[in-house]
Amino acid sequence: MRSKLLILLTSGFFLLMAQGCSTFKPSNVNDACSVLEDEDWYEAALDSQERWGTPIHVQLAIMHQESKFQHDIRPARKWYLGFIPGFRPSNAYGYAQALEGTWDTYRTSTNNHGARRDNFDDAIDFIGWYTFNSHKQLGISKWDARAQYLAYHEGWGGYKRKTYNSKGWLIKVADKVKAQSLKYAAQYKQCQAELESNRGWF
Repeated sequence: MRSKLLILLTSGFFLLMAQGCSTFKPSNVNDACSVLEDEDWYEAALDSQERWGTPIHVQLAIMHQESKFQHDIRPARKWYLGFIPGFRPSNAYGYAQALEGTWDTYRTSTNNHGARRDNFDDAIDFIGWYTFNSHKQLGISKWDARAQYLAYHEGWGGYKRKTYNSKGWLIKVADKVKAQSLKYAAQYKQCQAELESNRGWF
């Protein structure tokens, strides 16, 4: 009887540990209040906003477009004859879909050498860092989600060369990011007081 009770308690402990370590998944990725419902995510978004100056709704709109808040997503492979896997178009990975080279630059310049692309805290900070540098190098307002996304997608050099002008599809995507940003801003305004009141509750 005692051994059965011990097994039950041990199983319950490890179940709770597993749940605690699981990756948060917003119930509605189109709603800023749902995305920021997790206190750790909200704190990370606030920290990035304070550190880099890019508003939360702009950062979230970029991440929404890049990964829909999936931590381990990669660009889809090309398939040949319907069943032969080809190469992926890039080595982008994680919440921010950051490329390896750009991620390494971020880690070095911020001295955050242990940063991981599948960690929300690091990914949102990366977006803040990137948009900060887009403002610094290109003069793009940190509030301009459309232009920030174009620079994010094309790189600082590509944005300078206006490579996006030959990509009609990308212009449409950037417009979507702008619209999502405005939507997030309105939603965040509605739930900000509640999010603040819940900080540090547990």
